[in-house]
Amino acid sequence: MITDKEFTLRLIRQLSQALEKLILDKPEESLMQKELDFDSLMRDIFKLDFTTLSSKSKEEIIEIVNERQERDHKDYYEMLGNLFYFKGKTEANNDFLDKAKTFYELYLQSSGIFALPIINRISEVKKALE
Repeated sequence: MITDKEFTLRLIRQLSQALEKLILDKPEESLMQKELDFDSLMRDIFKLDFTTLSSKSKEEIIEIVNERQERDHKDYYEMLGNLFYFKGKTEANNDFLDKAKTFYELYLQSSGIFALPIINRISEVKKALE
């Protein structure tokens, strides 16, 4: 039987992968048919809608992630980086891009992975914020 934590982690990974495909401009047909409902997904993952989550400071969001199991932090940070990067690009919102940069940096630290696409996005965001 799947636990709530396992279900949430699965949701996080699926959302992160879907966002990655949107960022790379390669959405799957099923994703195109079923528009992502960020508020619903955020409620399932964080018990907050996207508007409420995005209005929180980076520190407050990091605190929410820190309440989760440490082994899952990298998944949360990757998903948050993808989410705020995608929303920041589509809405031309520098606050979202700044949050994306922070969460991507935390993802790289917590995962220990050398992820060139993420590093390139961080550089792109830094330039956009200058």
